[in-house]
Amino acid sequence: MSLTTESSTNFWLTRPFSERSTQIFLGVLLAALALVTLLHVAVPPGNPLHVGAYTVNLFGKYLSYALLAVAVDLVWGYLGILSLGHGAFFAIGGYAMGMYLMRQIGDRGTYGHPVLPDFMVFLNWDSLPWFWHGFDMAWFAFAMVLLAPGLLALVFGFLAFRSRVTGVYLSIITQALTFALMLAFFRNEMGFGGNNGLTDFREIVGFDLRSDATRLGLFLATGVALALGYILCRAIVTSKLGRVSVATRDAEARTRFLGYRVERFQLFVFVVSAMLAGLAGALYVPQVGIINPSEFSPIFSIEIVLWVALGGRATLYGAVIGAILVNYAKTIFTGVMPDAWLFALGAMFVLVTVFLPKGVAGLFRYLKRRKREDQTTDPDHQHTSKEASA
Repeated sequence: MSLTTESSTNFWLTRPFSERSTQIFLGVLLAALALVTLLHVAVPPGNPLHVGAYTVNLFGKYLSYALLAVAVDLVWGYLGILSLGHGAFFAIGGYAMGMYLMRQIGDRGTYGHPVLPDFMVFLNWDSLPWFWHGFDMAWFAFAMVLLAPGLLALVFGFLAFRSRVTGVYLSIITQALTFALMLAFFRNEMGFGGNNGLTDFREIVGFDLRSDATRLGLFLATGVALALGYILCRAIVTSKLGRVSVATRDAEARTRFLGYRVERFQLFVFVVSAMLAGLAGALYVPQVGIINPSEFSPIFSIEIVLWVALGGRATLYGAVIGAILVNYAKTIFTGVMPDAWLFALGAMFVLVTVFLPKGVAGLFRYLKRRKREDQTTDPDHQHTSKEASA
């Protein structure tokens, strides 16, 4: 009996559930999902507490960004790789989902072609490109959401880590990768819709994307994906793999000297992070209704890093907090002064760097530590502790 219990608690995927931080994060997330669902379904539209379909869609967008931030925090916070190209993996996952959604339109498009998307008919394409085949099947498209960004990360990471490219040089290369992909996807000849991208989606696995029920379902699916992605990342960072990753981040040469094949650990974590970013992109696209090459923009990848830095790197939950706070501020600020948003974002980053160098999550840890110190130095608390021990 004890042997079975010990083996189950030592299983790496179940280990995060015993952590206090994971329990709090999952509790808050599930409570938020339940609250939004209740306010959307049970509260009538005329009530001030009612959460409309637009707001549900907006929250789903925030959660997909949060999953993307978790993916970046996994490689930056625990592996020490400052990736400025994760927007590429996000966009590739989004394009994989967009290709599936475009194939679902069929003859209901503007030009009524049963196979070719509207933009291909407009450009006088006479047949479907080979890389579009299979995207009419949901299982194939959903598999490519993970496999396409994972394969790109595998090839890129193998070449980079095998050559021992690290530090700022690796960051520059990742930024060059996403910039090159952005330029490529802007070309109409690539077969991805050019600068207009893919849009005018109608349905997903048979459900109307314009219906409130489908939007709520996508919001809940994104929340579940965020929870599972967080658990997977916590399981990785608390395992032996995570400990080696942290050792590589802090002292890569010393870790190599101890006999570890550092590049294998780096490659595995990098691929997992890319696949999570692709999943985030796939959940993002049906909720916003479009995917275009602007998602490959290096500025977007830099903005992702800012989310993690503001929330607190190497915490995972801090990345979620940073992504939600920054994007909520962006929604509010761009509605008032859209041209000044980048200046506000820069000022926010400078202020947090100066006054909260460990991010919002670091502030929580500081307050928790101060509370513990106050309790240990409180004479009444010490007296109570002595009586309890006696």
